[in-house]
Amino acid sequence: DPYVKASLMAEGRRLKKRKTSIKKNTLNPSYNEALVFDVPHESVNHVSLTIAVVDYDCIGHNEVIGLCRVGSDAEGPGREHWAQMLANPRKPIEHWHTLVEVR
Repeated sequence: DPYVKASLMAEGRRLKKRKTSIKKNTLNPSYNEALVFDVPHESVNHVSLTIAVVDYDCIGHNEVIGLCRVGSDAEGPGREHWAQMLANPRKPIEHWHTLVEVR
């Protein structure tokens, strides 16, 4: 029962969070949802997104399956995706990201 949780981060602190709907009984979910964060233009270089795929559990704790980071302080594809988004404001920029396992 996975869902996606996106957190807007600045200086290691979570400023805002959004999450998708839960996709019941699937290992291959597909989301066609927008998670919107309003960020002032002057702050856009100081924030990043942490995107986590979480397994919903109605009994006990939800488990993070994996996560990725997107932002100017991210590495590799996360930094490249951020640069593409900044170069194309108000346009959706699709990008596949590999999830990193949480330890």
